[in-house]
Amino acid sequence: MSKTPEVLFVCVHNAGRSQMAAALLQHYGMGRIAVRSAGSEPAEKVNPAAAAALAEWGLDITAEVPSKLTTSDVEASDVVITMGCGDTCPVFPGKRYLDWQLEDPAGQGIDAVRPIRDDIDRRVRGLVAELLG
Repeated sequence: MSKTPEVLFVCVHNAGRSQMAAALLQHYGMGRIAVRSAGSEPAEKVNPAAAAALAEWGLDITAEVPSKLTTSDVEASDVVITMGCGDTCPVFPGKRYLDWQLEDPAGQGIDAVRPIRDDIDRRVRGLVAELLG
């Protein structure tokens, strides 16, 4: 790729999975990948268990604010990764779409969120290797 790859993570509430994925991709991408996240029905705040799971690794998402998915978010992205948003995600020709089947951390405690975080971490590392490798 001649330009900086742009990745958009989308889940329903933009409070857990997509926020964790965005933070991990920003961390591993080290400024070489543009990262966005959004939700079809954004929550008021980031999931505290998701924030706690990332804090264990020194990443802080507590200041992030869930945002509404827009068509311009999708249009600007090279890769759109959905995480359980179903038919509410707009589809544009020429974009690469991935659907990561991940358990929803909503309402879960930290012990249940850690394996979700670890799964997202594994997938994000693979994406970084693919986009920058």
